Amino acid sequence: MTVLVTGAAGFIGYHTVKRLCEQGLEVVGIDNLNDYYSVQLKHARLKQLNDCAGFHFQTLDIVDKPALMALFEAHAFTQVIHLAAQAGVRYSLDNPDVYGQSNLTGFLNVLEACRHHRPEHLIYASSSSVYGSNSKMPFSVEDAVDHPVSLYAASKRANELMAHSYCHLYGIRASGLRFFTVYGPWGRPDMALFKFTEAILDDRPIDLYNRGSMSRDFTYIDDIVESIARLVPRPPIPEVAGEGVNRMFNIGRGEPVALLDFVECLESALDRPARRNWLPMQAGDVHKTWADVSALAQWVGFRPQVSLETGVGQFVKWYRHFYQR
Repeated sequence: MTVLVTGAAGFIGYHTVKRLCEQGLEVVGIDNLNDYYSVQLKHARLKQLNDCAGFHFQTLDIVDKPALMALFEAHAFTQVIHLAAQAGVRYSLDNPDVYGQSNLTGFLNVLEACRHHRPEHLIYASSSSVYGSNSKMPFSVEDAVDHPVSLYAASKRANELMAHSYCHLYGIRASGLRFFTVYGPWGRPDMALFKFTEAILDDRPIDLYNRGSMSRDFTYIDDIVESIARLVPRPPIPEVAGEGVNRMFNIGRGEPVALLDFVECLESALDRPARRNWLPMQAGDVHKTWADVSALAQWVGFRPQVSLETGVGQFVKWYRHFYQR
């Protein structure tokens, strides 16, 4: 089994590559190493992967279709795990073009490569953001997702629809993963846990939008990776032999946490208080997320289970060590 992981220098990509290599798989990782956030952090992740047997890295942008096609021609990928994307709800407000290039054109190139080279399973990252203004809780993969409230969310919903059409037309078997607020060691600097930790240690106030009246289904990175690892050898089964299928899975803790409770948990882990800067709701945000993970549990027999206290503690331990704080 040879696995391609796009976005290998990213947060989820790094942890996924590490896990697959530990299982003895051959893994090819690609990443364009853009400067959306610290390139130094991305290189530090890759340095950690240098000792992973069976891992090969190549700097490559999925927007570059000829280069991506050449990569597929050079390797007989049995599995493709597509994690490369332009992330961030707020960033999409000021930089919409990047989302069109990476999330739409880039994903189309991945689909075209899978169309011509036929891996056994395409796993691709979607997002809980696709649920947008849905008010029914918890969010189920059976729910309609027709009202995204940010361009980022719209691009991820577009990915799901693009995958559906390619699966129908070309017999591809795909699993789309709607991630819910992923956090943990080696996380992204633009995420709340990272930003809050940095601000508290610098004695700066933390920004709390909607005056803190929000909640998120925080999901620890190890639970994300365990879910992916279990899904890799289990592509969805089409009803008719030879047909394709595109199946969605929520990957979340299944337990929404109020933002203020999240802050208190971080204060406890850091053993120091946060100064709070109360702000109005920001465009593109949603009030609450909550994952129904029954589809995942039924398919691979696993539910995310790491508690917030444990996960935040592990992040703080990593952050203090990595940044010598």
